[in-house]
Amino acid sequence: MADFEPVTKAVVPAAGLGTRFLPATKATPKEMLPIVDKPAIQYVVEEAAAAGLLDVLMVTGRNKRSIEDHFDVAYELEDALRAKGDEERLSQVQEPVDLATMHFVRQGEPRGLGHAVLCAKQHVGHEPFACLLGDDLIDARDPLLKRMIEVRGTYGGSVVALMEVPEEQVSLYGVATISPTSEDDVVRVTDLVEKPPAGQAPSNWAVIGRYVIDPAVFEVLEKTPPGRGGEIQLTDALRTLAGRSTAEGGTVHGVLFRGRRYDTGNKLEYLQTVVQFAAERPDLAPEFMPWLRQFLDGHAQAR
Repeated sequence: MADFEPVTKAVVPAAGLGTRFLPATKATPKEMLPIVDKPAIQYVVEEAAAAGLLDVLMVTGRNKRSIEDHFDVAYELEDALRAKGDEERLSQVQEPVDLATMHFVRQGEPRGLGHAVLCAKQHVGHEPFACLLGDDLIDARDPLLKRMIEVRGTYGGSVVALMEVPEEQVSLYGVATISPTSEDDVVRVTDLVEKPPAGQAPSNWAVIGRYVIDPAVFEVLEKTPPGRGGEIQLTDALRTLAGRSTAEGGTVHGVLFRGRRYDTGNKLEYLQTVVQFAAERPDLAPEFMPWLRQFLDGHAQAR
């Protein structure tokens, strides 16, 4: 294995306005919407911690204070639960605090994912880092991030997670031009295009919200003009790095992910995610699943 610097830090952009979930997100961050009884953002931090990344920088914005509070000690609540002898809930309240060392920086104005990543420059410094988007949840049984860090250790440069999507969905994603390597689940990414029109995508392999990024990205992002939607796109910066040598902080590889991913970025898939998580909870499924079957049967009969 080549001697590349280890990855120890994670960056989680969480400054978006959450307009798809209005009015719920008028005063509550989208990242704090619950998946059953745990906010979506906690699953993301748990994933980073499970991959050994115990230094997490959250890039937030206005009205996101509750995210910081969630990962901080709640003394009054803990005292109340302790006084009741409710050890189970006390443990649940303390769990997010103990996951990782959390840091927070404000983006100021939402100018795109690339700009959010650039906000992490001072904290990350000259180290490679992981970037995890809160809309994508990866099943804990599929250690994607750990595999991406391994690939970075082998090849250097940056690593993106790629998932095969139906042709009619390619225009929703950044899409990669790829070539094979000697490993079945690893490809070389030679080009990236953000949200290509249907029929013009270079492949069906779409970039999903997990990245392991070389620090050279910061210098590129500082020079990257606003792209699609008037925002600074991370895809554009990675495209530049894909054309560079490893010595220049370049090359981009992709891990072909065929595991379980849950998209919470829109209402339909958010609801699907909640149902899937509830259906696999041993404390809920025995009662929830019979009710769900009965509800669906009754709904079908009514129609």
